[in-house]
Amino acid sequence: MGILNDFSVSSINAGFTTVLVGFASSVVIVFQAATALGASEAQISSWILALGLGMGIPGVLLSIYYRMPITVAWSTSGAAVILTSAAGATLEQAVGAFIVCALLTILFGYTGWFERLIKRIPNSIASAMLAGILLRFGLDVFNSINTSTLLVVAMLLAYLVSKRIMPRYAVLMPLLVGILITIVEGRTDIGTVDLQLSAPVFVPPEFSLSTILSLGIPLFFVTMASQNVPGYTVAKNAGFDLPLSPVVGFIGVCTLLLAPFGAFALNLATLTAAICLGEEAHKEKQKRYTAGIAAGLFYILVGFFGATVGALLKVLPSELVFGIAGIALFSSTANALSMSMQHAPDRDVAIITFLATASGLTLFNLGAAFWGLIVGVSAFLILRVDVKSALGNRRKNECAVKVVQDNV
Repeated sequence: MGILNDFSVSSINAGFTTVLVGFASSVVIVFQAATALGASEAQISSWILALGLGMGIPGVLLSIYYRMPITVAWSTSGAAVILTSAAGATLEQAVGAFIVCALLTILFGYTGWFERLIKRIPNSIASAMLAGILLRFGLDVFNSINTSTLLVVAMLLAYLVSKRIMPRYAVLMPLLVGILITIVEGRTDIGTVDLQLSAPVFVPPEFSLSTILSLGIPLFFVTMASQNVPGYTVAKNAGFDLPLSPVVGFIGVCTLLLAPFGAFALNLATLTAAICLGEEAHKEKQKRYTAGIAAGLFYILVGFFGATVGALLKVLPSELVFGIAGIALFSSTANALSMSMQHAPDRDVAIITFLATASGLTLFNLGAAFWGLIVGVSAFLILRVDVKSALGNRRKNECAVKVVQDNV
């Protein structure tokens, strides 16, 4: 009963919004990735089921165990990698690559290798990268005014008024207003959506070296660098000490079990995680874990009705989805920008990282989050690291070691 008492309307709404944004923003890419591998309609439905369970089950269990809102997402960058790197591969070979990716995730998670690497990244760089990722969602709110003025302006006003008089419902009210206007304008025809349950379809893995090298390894690399790094950062910026190694390792285990059914790559959520981590999810920080539980339960539900959800999302106006996503992330964007600029000597590095990430730069099938991180670290090494001092310390250490050896 303790967990039930910790729930609030705002935390349930945050969980619902997380799932709405998570599915609506990239489910089309997942459909395209599955289709590119020759998946049938039944297999595509199985992908949605596996991904829904893969995001929902660990989200619920981890949020309860660690008492913090931990949300899991499919790798959108990974789906893009499948689209561009899986040419010539069969579905069975792709599943083999998914399993290799999962095994590598387990290895780097439970050994702590990934955590040791990520904690070497300066906070200004990580926060600037996160702000760059979140920026486009905020911009989408205002870009949507061009095509749906009444809907988006009404949602913005609902957010501002709610933020002033009842901040706990600052995201729920614009969502309700948006749905109401959409129904009144006749822009949503729910009657065309049929209720269908998804069924698991097992695909036996086939391990092909060429597919592992061209798909499995890039999938692992992109998921860890472009998804888990900002996922950890958003939790850290919200004041949560995420136990990264066991969490990433456990997510890898879930991916391994569900890979034959279509869970190509799972990771810490970033954009949707910010919705559950902010004060809009729950005014009491220690109770925000209920938003993670709610999101997980909604993901499981959506997974079972994957085919129906895909059809439902098609009838919702894109302006509604983009609008509520951007509005829900206003506070997280502001917080990330503030964190990135706190340390004055790192501001040049932070702005370079922010702009590189926000630019949408994509090279070699690697997304802007990855390149923002690379550009930021490079700028930090050039502008902030004292090479002479570092070399001097290294020489001193070498001399000290030599002296000890000589004495021995």
